[in-house]
Amino acid sequence: MTTEPTQLADLTAIRLTAGYAAGEFSPVEAVRAVLERAEAAQAATNCFTRIDPDEALSAAKESEERWRAGTPAGPVDGVPVTVKDLILTRGAPTLRGSRTVRAEGPWEEDAPSVARLRESGAVFVGKTTTPEFGWKGVTDSPRHGVTGNPYDPGRTAGGSSGGSAAAVALGAGPLSLGTDGGGSVRIPASFCGIFALKATYGRVPLYPASPFGTLAHVGPMTRDAADAALMMEVICGADWRDWSQLGPSCGSFREGLAGPVSGLRVAYSPSLGWEVPVAPEVAAAVRGAVDTLAGLGASVEEIDPGIADPVEAFHTLWFSGAARVVQHLDDAQRALLDPGLREICEQGARYSALDYLAAVDTRMALGQAMGRFHSAYDLLVTPTEPLTAFEAGVEVPPGSGHTRWTGWTPFTYPFNLTQQPAATLPCGVDGDGMPIGVQLVGARHADALVLRAAHALYEAGTAEIPAPPASRG
Repeated sequence: MTTEPTQLADLTAIRLTAGYAAGEFSPVEAVRAVLERAEAAQAATNCFTRIDPDEALSAAKESEERWRAGTPAGPVDGVPVTVKDLILTRGAPTLRGSRTVRAEGPWEEDAPSVARLRESGAVFVGKTTTPEFGWKGVTDSPRHGVTGNPYDPGRTAGGSSGGSAAAVALGAGPLSLGTDGGGSVRIPASFCGIFALKATYGRVPLYPASPFGTLAHVGPMTRDAADAALMMEVICGADWRDWSQLGPSCGSFREGLAGPVSGLRVAYSPSLGWEVPVAPEVAAAVRGAVDTLAGLGASVEEIDPGIADPVEAFHTLWFSGAARVVQHLDDAQRALLDPGLREICEQGARYSALDYLAAVDTRMALGQAMGRFHSAYDLLVTPTEPLTAFEAGVEVPPGSGHTRWTGWTPFTYPFNLTQQPAATLPCGVDGDGMPIGVQLVGARHADALVLRAAHALYEAGTAEIPAPPASRG
């Protein structure tokens, strides 16, 4: 064996499977290393709701036998995976961060993305933390408490897939499944220094249907774009339970990574044309990533897409969905909810059908505007967030003047409304060593193009940032 077990937790999924195939190390060794790191990650950041060592090691032994026989079940056989605690996983409670959910189950069904990973031989390490029902852009809940950032546990990991982002950043599995209804894979990935993709709506089947409707996506959270491409090829498998799925993907996401960036038409928008106070260090790092794309041959123009902030329409749709989530609860159960969630549910319950349809009209107009914009530009590049991670345990940065989480993440939720693919990757750190993310947005169905551009930035070294302190020792 050429790799020490404790180092295996730092390898990508692609490197792990190559090592399995070559006999350098085994799935059992890799999973043991990841379980050790998962326990350390939990102690440092509270990123797990559940760690399953017995199940994981049993699955790893079965994977090891398949690799020895030369018959791996699929491209992620033996790869450790974590799953956000909003996504159904057979045999494990999906508690959704809420004291109103009974743990007893039964938990007998996998969500489509989990089912595809299981069929491919993935090893499930555990479930990761989420705010209650995934309602906000930070990760703390009445049931599981606060999740801290791997770079500074006193700061937020972001949300709502904050547990997944922290787990990946700290080596507790190279792949994680997150969900994104307004930025929920991209926000924490930006804050924690990893990669995440919100694919075109319907590309990754989703079941049960989200109460937030077609704002909600399932997406990969990984160490880099190449691992995300690998994961996409597994989780995009068709599933009849999602009536809005797009069907099988055309072509290989992994093969598409090798395509050129030269000649791509890139629009760089520092603030989407809105009055957003982007931190100077964030702006400089994102500008550096844009310059790298130009250096690789892309045609870059600084231009805004000419859209208005759709936050009120987003609130109408989001808060209405939240009200639907808790509609079945009695007064005693509602008293157990996160106070902020209770507030938006009360607001959502006051909207009329006409209010909802007006928000849908705004959404359709926004989608048309972005479709027109992408007829001239292949990619839109923005900061993922205008700031880096702030104090943990609060919905908005102290002293910011914002009242809801959408106030400080203006670059993410517009692209849930439009259903476009959007990815984030690290492009530097601020003066406190906190990660900065750059967001790449493509036209609907241009998922492979977004992954290709992100991969080119990884290959160029743009995403090289220090590892989190908790993973270095």
